[in-house]
Amino acid sequence: MTGPRPSARRGTRAEDLRQQLADEIVRGILAPGTALDETELAARFGVSRTPVREAIRLLGASGLVETRQHRSALVARPSKDQLAAMFTVMADLEALCAGYAAVSMTARERRALETLHRSMAPLVRDGDPQQFHEANVEFHALIYAGSHNPYLAELTATTRSRLSPFRRAQFRTLGRLSRSYGEHELVVDAILKGDQTAAAAAMLGHIGTVEQAYLQYVDTEAASAASA
Repeated sequence: MTGPRPSARRGTRAEDLRQQLADEIVRGILAPGTALDETELAARFGVSRTPVREAIRLLGASGLVETRQHRSALVARPSKDQLAAMFTVMADLEALCAGYAAVSMTARERRALETLHRSMAPLVRDGDPQQFHEANVEFHALIYAGSHNPYLAELTATTRSRLSPFRRAQFRTLGRLSRSYGEHELVVDAILKGDQTAAAAAMLGHIGTVEQAYLQYVDTEAASAASA
């Protein structure tokens, strides 16, 4: 009668840890390539290594972590080819969402998108990548929802979660906030006009530059590390 309870509690702790670590990975607090030491994480969260080990296993199953036998797991760092493949799919999915949103969004949803977009301008002027990132997530989520295709929205959001640590890094590239805002402007303008083709094309171009900005950031960081 009472035997399963400790196991259930361990499972709950593991899921809580999984969610916390996944959030830190997605937000960029745990950067790609970071080692996840079970002992350190157990001490940090005040738990045994068992739920930590299970949380890492779950993260590995979702693709956010690379597990290695007899060594600490690493926050996933896909190869350039893998990353390019992921960005290609991401761009196509987001383009579909934007195109559908252009013809499916209600007047209220269009106003909400435009209002959010305008609210991001001061963040560009202030050079605030953290707040811009948070608003950017909301911006894209509004477009996913505005497609009025729940399956597409779910698939796009899931794919975005896999790429989120890499998309977030782009905002550390000099001038990227301003360029991203300008790209958003093209997307919003097409959606407000109800132009499905233009909205899809603008979003496709936007995600393409997101990928290039991330790669530029990686190359800059690598060069800095080599010269240090």
